[in-house]
Amino acid sequence: MKEPTFGFLLHDTARLMRRDFERRSKSSGLTRAQWAVLANLERTEGTSQAALADVLDIEPITLVRLIDRLEAAGWVERRPDPVDRRVRRLYLTETAKPLMEQFHRLASATYEVALGSLSAEERRQLADLLLNVRANLSGRDPAAKPAAPDTSNTERHPNARAIEKA
Repeated sequence: MKEPTFGFLLHDTARLMRRDFERRSKSSGLTRAQWAVLANLERTEGTSQAALADVLDIEPITLVRLIDRLEAAGWVERRPDPVDRRVRRLYLTETAKPLMEQFHRLASATYEVALGSLSAEERRQLADLLLNVRANLSGRDPAAKPAAPDTSNTERHPNARAIEKA
């Protein structure tokens, strides 16, 4: 039997993690795409719609439709950019805070299932290695902050800490 490739393992692991999270979050009524918008927006509040579409690797019009639904539900608000009238900045509302707490609990449960057999040191190493692979593919330093505004004031990506904590 042929050894699975790195790409296959990475893709299949991500698929299984998404499936586990979707099963856990089904009762929320949110789609995976909506969760992705909210999760990325939480990390980069104040980002523009165009920048968020780029991060999510979706067409801007697709994001606009998602934001419309999230805004109608009261979880996201658009604010004008103070410098550029064409740009709308995106923010989570206070109503979204409990939803994001639920998201973090569900994500932590998924991380624990996925990483349960790894020690804390192995989790840290895995996070660091994946950050390096991502940096290689994106042409960025793994410790560099995301292109969109980052309010965490940390040098490591928030997901690295989440992986280590799980």
